[in-house]
Amino acid sequence: MSNQPRRVRRFTWPCAAVLVLAAGLAGCSKPPAEPEPVRAVKLLTVAPAASNFSLDFAGEVRPRVESRLGFRVAGKIVRRSVELGQSVRVGQLLAELDAQDLRLAADAARAQVAAAQTNRDLALADQKRYRELRAQNFISGAELERRESAYQAAQAQLDQAKAQLAAQGNQTGYARLVADVSGVVTGIEAEVGQVVAAGTPVVRLAQSGARDVVFSVPEDRVAAVSVGSPVEVRQWNSEKVLAGKVREVAASADAATRTFLVKVTLDTPAPPPLGATVTVTPKALGTGGIPVIKLPTSALRQDAGTGETSVLVLDEASMTVRPQAVRIATADGNDAVISSGLQPGMRIVAAGVHVLTPGQKVTVYQPRVGGDKAGAPAAAASSPR
Repeated sequence: MSNQPRRVRRFTWPCAAVLVLAAGLAGCSKPPAEPEPVRAVKLLTVAPAASNFSLDFAGEVRPRVESRLGFRVAGKIVRRSVELGQSVRVGQLLAELDAQDLRLAADAARAQVAAAQTNRDLALADQKRYRELRAQNFISGAELERRESAYQAAQAQLDQAKAQLAAQGNQTGYARLVADVSGVVTGIEAEVGQVVAAGTPVVRLAQSGARDVVFSVPEDRVAAVSVGSPVEVRQWNSEKVLAGKVREVAASADAATRTFLVKVTLDTPAPPPLGATVTVTPKALGTGGIPVIKLPTSALRQDAGTGETSVLVLDEASMTVRPQAVRIATADGNDAVISSGLQPGMRIVAAGVHVLTPGQKVTVYQPRVGGDKAGAPAAAASSPR
């Protein structure tokens, strides 16, 4: 009888070990994956809507003609008589060079004229004397011709010396930079004490008269802006709207910005001041009254891999969402104007697209009845636009 309990104990220990090992393996296994939640989404139906937006550009008022004035001779600036923003009249002195060397050169040219005139007078006296001798047959005709040739050469040298004196006199006058037209000084590009070469800009002068509004248009919009098309101009510090027309469109794009410069002439006797910043609205780039597809920005998502902008379209057969790439033309207030990618009648997710994944099952959000404040905008968003 004593052996029976011993056998029972011998078989009990292995069974207990197996049970413990099975329990451990069951605890280490992964729990079953939870099913993906079905989210309720707000929908809106794609439909064309009347647009009422326009493209605005920042512009600047500039003179129609602006000159960079410089000396016609080289030298050191010893005087500047105008300041930035000062109005000047025709003939007013703007700047002056040290003209000492030019005056000395003029004195040298004057001395050359005196020497050439003396030589010419001597040649003229010889010509008269030899003509008298030739009349008395004391000299040959060839000798007289030599004297006449010497006189003509002396006269040519005198004419040359006089021309050089006149040119040198002009050089002396070029040491004074004067305004050739009335206008406003818009830039000072050299200061007193600076040595400048001939033609180096010293003063920038905006001529009085007509003014232009200048702004830049991107490459994809310049084709719609043509010469003569109307524009509206508004100053930033005023609500007054000025009418204008496109006067000139640049033939080539700017090398740095890749935009095209457009100049507008204003139809007003009192244009804005020079340098004023204005807002330019070309009517050719507006889309007032044209049906377009507009979506709230909350309906847009960006693909992390491709960077494309897309929306989530509802597949009513499977009640799942799928991405649809779209192209944004511009903005109209808080809405985005879609140029391509959508067709009227599509139902898309209006909000919460960042928490949804393509292929995820969804349900249509139903607002609570009974004056729920959150339900009013949801009903408006899900209605056809």
